[in-house]
Amino acid sequence: MNQESIIQDVQEPITSAPPEIRQIVERVLQAEKDKLYMKNPRYINDDILRIIKEVIK
Repeated sequence: MNQESIIQDVQEPITSAPPEIRQIVERVLQAEKDKLYMKNPRYINDDILRIIKEVIK
């Protein structure tokens, strides 16, 4: 198995998900990236909950 096919296997659930789920995943990943610089990231759970509520509405 080459690296490209492994990456496709890992990303397949995201790429085949409905648009709302993809939007949640993308926004959560961005929120996590935004917190990486912090020594003690805080409130990520609140951010994730807010993202989910916004997408569901």
